[in-house]
Amino acid sequence: MNILIIGGAGFLGANLVRRCLLEPKNQVTVLDTLDPKLKATTQNLRSVWNQIKFVRGSMGDEPLIADIVQGKDVIFNCAAQTSHPLSLTDPIHDAEINCVGNLRVLEAVRLLNPGAVVVYTSSSTVIGKAEGDLVDEKHGEKPLDIYSANKGVAEKYYRIYNRVHDLKTVMLRFANLYGPYGKGFPEFGFVNYFLNLAWTDQEIKIFGSGKQQRNVTYVEDATEILYRAAQEPKLFGEVFFATHEEHLSVIEIAERMIQIFGRGRLNHVDWPDERKRIEIDDVRISSKLLREKTGWKPRYDFSQGLERTKEILLSEGKNK
Repeated sequence: MNILIIGGAGFLGANLVRRCLLEPKNQVTVLDTLDPKLKATTQNLRSVWNQIKFVRGSMGDEPLIADIVQGKDVIFNCAAQTSHPLSLTDPIHDAEINCVGNLRVLEAVRLLNPGAVVVYTSSSTVIGKAEGDLVDEKHGEKPLDIYSANKGVAEKYYRIYNRVHDLKTVMLRFANLYGPYGKGFPEFGFVNYFLNLAWTDQEIKIFGSGKQQRNVTYVEDATEILYRAAQEPKLFGEVFFATHEEHLSVIEIAERMIQIFGRGRLNHVDWPDERKRIEIDDVRISSKLLREKTGWKPRYDFSQGLERTKEILLSEGKNK
């Protein structure tokens, strides 16, 4: 397959590049803006650099998008402004990427490559606070920050382009992905931030009790279902949660990292006001619908995913 991965230098994108390259016949093009606001670099692609075509550019460059989508069999759009706090301090920037950028991609595909499959990576946070014990696709949407609101809006763009223009779109909602090549900064998700702190033997600060529940999914499980989703016509035009069945508290997540890595330490602190306002509390998500349609089942539980991450970090010399 001829594959385009937009945002392929980021955490999920870089792992997806590696999944696509497992099939020798695949040709992989990566488009990434390398936005310094998003702490983006090509470092994540260093070990596969000679196996891909890399293009630096953004979804805001209409001529570039028009050119690069042509001839592609599958387009994975992993590009996003992923920081919840940044979306509140710079909401226009967030909307330009997470809303307008997706429209530009969809329009280019509609006009120039309508036969391509387009897979969009969304977020479980579009729902806001969970109502009920278990969340599925029937749950309403009451997002608590601009990022989550815009991710939900973009999902609807992909659904509309399927319904109105017959584009082959798929939308997968992920939650708390972790693993190698993640950004070790707090604004880009707490699990990889904790992972980086533990790996570098630093203090992990837990806001409040840390007892709130989360789904956690190893990134290789996420890339596997992304790759499969592009080849599953029964998924076209719909949105699905793609998460592990395992639910852990925030404090359990931190403790397990310290245990498996043999590094790091815990400290409880009070909630910062801004973070408390957008905290979603307990969220337990079901991916039953996706599993019934595809037979997908994550390979790694949390401990196994951490062990796998440790193995990769050590193999790449990141032992400090």
